[in-house]
Amino acid sequence: MLNLPAAAPRLLARWLLLLVCSIGLVTFFELLRLPAALLLGPMFAAILFSSTGHPVTLSRISQQLAQAVVGMMIARAMPAQVFTAMAHNWLLFLLSVFSVIAASTLLGGMLAKLKILPGSTALWGSSPGAATVMTLMAGDFGADTRLVAFMQYLRVLMVALLATLVSHVFAAGSGQSSPPLVLFPALQVPHFLLTVLVIVLCFLLAGKIRLPAGPMLLSMIAGCLLQNFAGMKIELPLWFLAIAYTLIGWSIGLRFSGEILRYALHALPGVLLSVCALLLICCGFAWMLVHFAGIDPLTAYLATSPGGADSVAIIASSSHVDQPFVMSMQTGRFIVVLIMGPALARWMVRWL
Repeated sequence: MLNLPAAAPRLLARWLLLLVCSIGLVTFFELLRLPAALLLGPMFAAILFSSTGHPVTLSRISQQLAQAVVGMMIARAMPAQVFTAMAHNWLLFLLSVFSVIAASTLLGGMLAKLKILPGSTALWGSSPGAATVMTLMAGDFGADTRLVAFMQYLRVLMVALLATLVSHVFAAGSGQSSPPLVLFPALQVPHFLLTVLVIVLCFLLAGKIRLPAGPMLLSMIAGCLLQNFAGMKIELPLWFLAIAYTLIGWSIGLRFSGEILRYALHALPGVLLSVCALLLICCGFAWMLVHFAGIDPLTAYLATSPGGADSVAIIASSSHVDQPFVMSMQTGRFIVVLIMGPALARWMVRWL
């Protein structure tokens, strides 16, 4: 009993210091125009705390609520126009999506066979879906979320760098940098309250059923159906998303330790080689779209880019590209990976 008053201020001080470090890193990453800065900043701050022996504990409820917010954010990026574009380009869509998935699966298998990373971890880390979603789902299928996050966000950074370079080469002067953050935009309160209600209901329903990454998947499905068939407007102000990103970043980073960081550094050469190989393969697929389908080079590259959908969307929105085609490819591949990911992970474990 006497230790509680002394322990509480120390714990509060750790949380405040973690928050300050997270804000500082987010600001620094935004100045560098890095993608996913709102998530990477808290994640790196939490890694620093955990690896230096000053961890804090994040409740499971807060993590699941943050997952549900991410699911609603994905649903917002999947309007009916995206599915229309898929239908119009179904053959190109199938060839591109399954080619990238096959290449990433092969590279993940090689990482596992060479014992650079464990089997399911290598596969989820190589999966060309949304990085945050792949990291969240990986833990429910036996993968090490710390190493999956390491692989996914390393690829996000490299993809964003190459995408920006390609956009400058093929669309000089179009202004590809991301717009400045507006944390408190004008808010449509009724739409926001309805969005929060759906998020909470999906979170509660996920607690009643056993489903991997349940809060995120249920929120994504419900949001997509309500948006496209019931006319719901999903309202997610940036400050609200920032809270969810912070909680997810902390939940990933707080799992790191000095031992896992040393393991990640040991695996870095192999992971870098795998990422570069996947980028080159996707550039080859993009060249095929240009050569055989007559699609402009920047659209083709952004459509086949392996992951980093947020950064790709920012570049696409500020460039002269076929945005519905780009986002249909990115969204379609994400959906296929969501469906096929668990089966591929189980197959990978059996194969190894």
